[in-house]
Amino acid sequence: MRIIIVGSGKVGTALIDHLAKEGHSLVVIDSDSEVIESLVNKYDIKGVCGNGTSFDIQKEAGVDGADLVIAVTSSDEVNILTCLFAKKAGATHTIARVRTPEYSEQMLRMKDELGLSMIVNPELEAAVECSRILNFTAALKIDYFAKGKVDMVEIKVPEKCPLIGESLSTIRQKLGFKVLICAVQRDGEVFIPTGSFVLQFGDRIHVTGSHRNIIVFFKKIRLESKKIRNVMIAGGGRIAYYLAKRLLEDGINVKIIENNWERCKELSVLLSGAQIIYGDGTDQSVLIDEGIEYTDAFVSLTGIDEENIITSMYASQLNLKKVITKVNRMSLFPMLYSIGVDTIVSPKQLTANLIVRYVRSMSAKKSSRVETLYKLVNDQVEAIEFSVKKTNKVTGIPLKNLKLKDNILVACIIRGKEIIVPSGEDTIQVGDNVIIVTTNTMFDDLNEIIR
Repeated sequence: MRIIIVGSGKVGTALIDHLAKEGHSLVVIDSDSEVIESLVNKYDIKGVCGNGTSFDIQKEAGVDGADLVIAVTSSDEVNILTCLFAKKAGATHTIARVRTPEYSEQMLRMKDELGLSMIVNPELEAAVECSRILNFTAALKIDYFAKGKVDMVEIKVPEKCPLIGESLSTIRQKLGFKVLICAVQRDGEVFIPTGSFVLQFGDRIHVTGSHRNIIVFFKKIRLESKKIRNVMIAGGGRIAYYLAKRLLEDGINVKIIENNWERCKELSVLLSGAQIIYGDGTDQSVLIDEGIEYTDAFVSLTGIDEENIITSMYASQLNLKKVITKVNRMSLFPMLYSIGVDTIVSPKQLTANLIVRYVRSMSAKKSSRVETLYKLVNDQVEAIEFSVKKTNKVTGIPLKNLKLKDNILVACIIRGKEIIVPSGEDTIQVGDNVIIVTTNTMFDDLNEIIR
């Protein structure tokens, strides 16, 4: 596909990295010539230096033959105008990043009238992610499939857990779990486990199943979620606003510590039910004075990864029910896991996942369509939900008879209201939604899972 990306900040660079690896023909537009030169040298892409709202610049980038234009500059207005002009100039699809709360709400209502294919809001996506985790504290990460019918949760196998030392097939027989352990991370390695795989203490595992069955599973392994009533947030940016708004609606007490006085005044008006504290959320004495030891959960959302990491390390020592850390540099994730910073949210990666999923669904074959896509374990694993549109190479055949490629697991089959944790006797049918977990990447059609 021919894709033009306007803006090469954190999100733009992440998109270039993902989409270049998937073999798309990319053109990046940015006003910084040094950034353009660096990206062109690193990736096999074309660069155009200039303003993405300029018709001449868009024409130089080949907008009239573009399948997709993605505008992710730091300005909402520039992104909206870029997409409007690109659509008029002949681009087939357009995606705009819109971050300001007022704009975001208006754009969702006006998306079709403006000709936008998709609107993405990294801060809102991060807030939703944090909210999910705070509602289900036993999980390190939660992803949803089939419009919320199926959960995929990431957990760390705790001490004295009945899973330790048992093979997955034995676990299923003994405890009768209606869930599936579909990926395991251990000592930096990633496994798509078979029935003979034996779990160990400290393994990070991804489990799929209905929400109800996931809760039953957690109880059986003695890992129950704890109710959150009070949340302290360090940093009062957009993510904090979106998150606090959701938490207040759920009846949770919220305290935000922000070091910008003007922003404190804004938040006091926008979030009348929250406590807004003017102070440095990375200062230990401020955190103690504001009662961090007595709060249920701490969320570090400042604009600096290192500050978020340090404050989260301190909060983790206090044995709070949940600590969440915003980090955009994925290269830090393995090191953070090793020191106990377990629950990490990355707005950049959440947005990249959404857009890559959209691109995959555009390029999908007619027999199936990509509905949901999550990149897991530092992009080493993909969980993909396909909707089966017509008979293909995998339909009607028992799973045990399919010659699957290596490191592929059929994690779940959704058939109407029925959620099937599949065995070898189950089959995929037309109309099903199917969740595949794999270390292979770039699948955009269900047929690709077989040799």
